[in-house]
Amino acid sequence: MEAGLAILTGWGRVRKSASVTWRPDGVSDVLDAFDARRKRANGMIAHGAGRSYGDCALNEQGSVLLSAGLNRVLGFDQATGIVDVEPGVTFRALIDAFLPLGFLVPVSPGTGFATIGGAVANDVHGKNHERAGSFCAHIVSLDLLTPDGRRRCIGPEQEKDLFWATCGGLGLTGLILRVAFRLKKVAGPAVAVMRSRVADLEAFLGAMQLGAGASYSVGWIDGTARGRHLGRGIWETAEPIDDACARGKRRLRVPFDFPDLALNRLSIRVFNAVYFRSAPAYPRSQIAAYDTFFYPLDALLDWNRIYGARGFHQFQNVVPLAAGEAALRELLEVIAASGRASFLAVLKRLGPGIGPTGPLSFPMEGYTLALDFPAGAGIENLYARLVAITLRHGGRVYLAKDALLGAAAFREMYPRWRDFARCLQEIDPLCWLQSDMSRRLRLRGEP
Repeated sequence: MEAGLAILTGWGRVRKSASVTWRPDGVSDVLDAFDARRKRANGMIAHGAGRSYGDCALNEQGSVLLSAGLNRVLGFDQATGIVDVEPGVTFRALIDAFLPLGFLVPVSPGTGFATIGGAVANDVHGKNHERAGSFCAHIVSLDLLTPDGRRRCIGPEQEKDLFWATCGGLGLTGLILRVAFRLKKVAGPAVAVMRSRVADLEAFLGAMQLGAGASYSVGWIDGTARGRHLGRGIWETAEPIDDACARGKRRLRVPFDFPDLALNRLSIRVFNAVYFRSAPAYPRSQIAAYDTFFYPLDALLDWNRIYGARGFHQFQNVVPLAAGEAALRELLEVIAASGRASFLAVLKRLGPGIGPTGPLSFPMEGYTLALDFPAGAGIENLYARLVAITLRHGGRVYLAKDALLGAAAFREMYPRWRDFARCLQEIDPLCWLQSDMSRRLRLRGEP
C-alpha cells in the first residue's frame, strides 16, 4: 500500500480538499495507514464511495483512508440472516449477492453505490423508515479501530455508549473494520409499486398518512409549484412480491459537465410539469425490480455532472409531524419563490424508529424534505433561510447531505451533541480523527 496525493470531493462537488490518501487492501494496511496519520496535522478520516454530498468524508491537508478495497463478504449465516462484511462493501453488491437467496438489506439509502461503512457513519435511512427504522438498528456488532490503536468489538450490548456514538458519528470515533448485521427474508426479487400524482400539499400529506402501513413509500415533490398547486407531486408505495420477470434498468452515463445555464428557472419548471403529468391521475400498479425502485438515479451514472462544474448543494431536513404542514408549506413557498429548486426533490415520512439512536443520528418521527440547488451566488442566503425555518419548527438538517450548516445551528438541532463531544474527548483526546465537517461544526465542543 502506498500513500498518494489527491483532491477529493463530495458528491455535490462544491467542497474539495487536498489530502494524503491511503488505499488499503486489508486490515494490516489499515493499521499501517492509521499509524502514519500521526505525521499529518489534521489527522485522518475514512472515505467510502464518495456519496456523501458535503465534507463529512473530506480532510484538507490531512490523511484520508479510501475503503473501496475493503470490500469482502466475510461470512453469512442463512439460518439467522446475519451477514459479516468489510466496510467497503456496497449495497448494490449485497443485493446482487443475496437477493437470489431470498435475502435483502434491511434498510438502504437512495443509492446502491453507498458503502456499509458509510451507512454506519451516517446511520442512513431508507424508504421503509416507518417500519424498519434506520440502518444501525439492524447491526449485531462491528469492529472499530480506535485512535489508541485497539481493535474493539462493539455493539448494542457491548461497549454500547461507544457503539451508539459510532452510529451516525461521521467516522470520528474510529475506523470501521467489520460490520455484522441482519438481512431480512423477502418474498421475491421484485416489488409491486402503486404510483399516482397528488394535486397539492394537503393531498400529499393525506396520501402519506394513508400509506403509513406500506412496506416502502416515497414521494417526488415539485419544488417549483406555487399557489393552489403548492406541494403537488407523485406518491409511490411498494410491497415485495415473488415475480422473477422484473429486470433492472439499463444504465447510462452523463459523459460531461452540463453548462451552468442548462438548469435554469424555465427548464426546471418545464421538466417538473412534464414529469408530474407522467404519473397516472389515479393509483396504478406496476412491477419493478428492487434496484429500480430503491435506486432510480443509479441508472444515470455520474448524474451529479448535470449541475455543471460548479456543483450543487442538497438541503435535506426533517420536521416533527405536529409542525409538518406549516413547516413544509413555509419551506416550499420560500423555495418556489427563489426559483432555484431542481427536478430532484423527495418527500418522505419517517417513523419513531426502533430502539436507541446515536447522538448525531438524523431520523426522527416527522416529514423529511430533500431538494438539490445548483451552486451559485445567493445559495448560502437561501440555505440559511431554510435552516431558520427548520429550527423554528423543531427540526434538523441531515449532516450526510450538508456543506453549509453553521456550528450554532448544528448544536440547536442536535441537543445531544455534548454527549458526542464527551465521547470524542474520551476516545480520541489527541484528535487523531478529524474531517472538514468536524472542524466546521466544531464537533469536539470547542468554542
